[in-house]
Amino acid sequence: MSDQFMFFADLLGTVIFAITGAVSGMKLRLDMLGVIVFGCLVGVGGGIVRDTVIGATPVAVLQNEIYLAACIITGLVVFFLFKRLENHQKVILICDAFGLGVFTALGVAKGNLYHLGPIGLATCGVLSAVGGGILRDVMARKIPAVLVNNFYATASLIGGLAYIALLKMEKNGWLEISDFTCFIVTTLLVLIIRLLAIRYNFHLPGAQETDKKNIGSN
Repeated sequence: MSDQFMFFADLLGTVIFAITGAVSGMKLRLDMLGVIVFGCLVGVGGGIVRDTVIGATPVAVLQNEIYLAACIITGLVVFFLFKRLENHQKVILICDAFGLGVFTALGVAKGNLYHLGPIGLATCGVLSAVGGGILRDVMARKIPAVLVNNFYATASLIGGLAYIALLKMEKNGWLEISDFTCFIVTTLLVLIIRLLAIRYNFHLPGAQETDKKNIGSN
């Protein structure tokens, strides 16, 4: 996969996630700075967490300021155009699902550059995809959305495992596949899973549901 393609895909995912972060800030009625901060947190937070964990320092966002600049500009745009964006929630959800797939694939690819094992690769994929959202929710004093039955991190994990499986098959000579193809397959898989989860309300069993089942069986 070319460095140029990875850069543009990463930048696109950053902008998409920055939009969702800034929208969250607007819904919480933050001021302009707060909206920009939330945009930056979701846009680049996952990459910062991932790079810090695997020792890829200085982190990517500090090596190329265009990522942070894109988040700041996106936050400002959302702040001034929020009323128009409110009428396009479905579009934002679709874009967010696409960003989830892009960041999952990029995270696994970044981990692969550091020769991590399967667990490390999966962790890189999930951290890239959901790390920023976790930071946002912590700052908003909420339980992170990825922990509350919305099949978000799960979709990322499934996509990351698919990427790892493709890498394993390519390494063992069972399948001839390029890094670009791995990226596309993973992105589309996560996108489809996430959209299906939204459409059909997929979710993992929650603690409350488990308690009800146990009570009913006594």
